[in-house]
Amino acid sequence: MKAKKVMVIHVKDDIEKEELMKELQKLELPAFIYVHGKLNSLKVNIQGTKDEIREAMQKVREIHQRVRSRLYPDRRGLYQYNIDDIFREAGTSVAVPILLKTLELLGEKAELRDNRLISSLPWSEIVELTKKLGDALSEIALQTTRQIREVVLPIAIAFELDPQEVLDLALELGVAEYKEDKFKYELIKNKEQALEIMLKKLTGEENED
Repeated sequence: MKAKKVMVIHVKDDIEKEELMKELQKLELPAFIYVHGKLNSLKVNIQGTKDEIREAMQKVREIHQRVRSRLYPDRRGLYQYNIDDIFREAGTSVAVPILLKTLELLGEKAELRDNRLISSLPWSEIVELTKKLGDALSEIALQTTRQIREVVLPIAIAFELDPQEVLDLALELGVAEYKEDKFKYELIKNKEQALEIMLKKLTGEENED
């Protein structure tokens, strides 16, 4: 037997309302959902069996929680993001260690808990950053190994350099080499050493020793 339920979700502003509507439109559930935007709220009409309605209400609440945690910082000034949400919004994906290291080099807080990224960088900026990383990755993906990408891409984005320039610098500093037989750049130092050597060069610290 079909039933109906109406949920009213209160929102702080138009941005929250738009983000929430966008997420709800992507929902694929057995229940039928119709969303109507009001001044400071969204009215969600749900039709289906009792179980379908219960499942839909749970999903709607989870989505609202996700949207709020990525739009509004907690008391420490940090946002919480679902990693998949970031990649979906950016229309690209990169290895999570690359995103974390880039945030760190930019001086932003970055911590991973399960599939959640806790960061000081606001939503629109983290999406933009991920797009830049995706673009840079596409330039060098075929000629690099996963390990060297975890060094080159964060440096390229943090220092606003062309990824190929960073690869050339890695060769020059002796932290990587080009394998002719594989047509690929590979690290010959471990990631931490390579990063340290390259960062010292780029920040001028090597001259202070």
